[in-house]
Amino acid sequence: MRTNRVLMAVVSASVMAITLAGCGDGGDTPKVPTAGGEKASGKATAPSGGDDVTAYVNAQREWVKCLRDNGLDASDPDAKGQVDFGDNAALKKNTKFLNASEKCASLKAAVPESLENANQPKLTPEQIKVKRDYADCMQKNGAPDFPDPGPDGTAQGSEWNQTSAGAERATRVCAPIIGAPADQPTGKG
Repeated sequence: MRTNRVLMAVVSASVMAITLAGCGDGGDTPKVPTAGGEKASGKATAPSGGDDVTAYVNAQREWVKCLRDNGLDASDPDAKGQVDFGDNAALKKNTKFLNASEKCASLKAAVPESLENANQPKLTPEQIKVKRDYADCMQKNGAPDFPDPGPDGTAQGSEWNQTSAGAERATRVCAPIIGAPADQPTGKG
């Protein structure tokens, strides 16, 4: 499950990075009030420490303002910074959205980890047990640095070597615990 979430985040970030370019006059001055945050790689980032959710929501407001200034009818972000665009599948084909997104890409802030974890549904005791069993299996079968889940089942840190031979072996051995097939077909293309 964690792999899917991480994969989706990587894919989303890659797609956004490939399809979107900077907004504004090309200057290096931040276009978003970052409440002490930094602007890295043209992206606004929430400050470390402090109220990163508030900084994120403020950054989302600036992003929506830019989208509107570029002809897109976008709703205000909610209290967690989420913006409802309706049918996400249709957005990928909407040239007005794509053009506005491209122009406003530098204002799109990364979702703070505290908010990402808050958006996860509450896990049942059975789901938490599965996560603990999976972590234990991974640690015993070649991925000793695989993170333990927290008391509520959420991931506690994500830094572990996923590419080592031991980690790959542990992933195959432990896959049935999370309902994934042990022998997954290799991709072609």
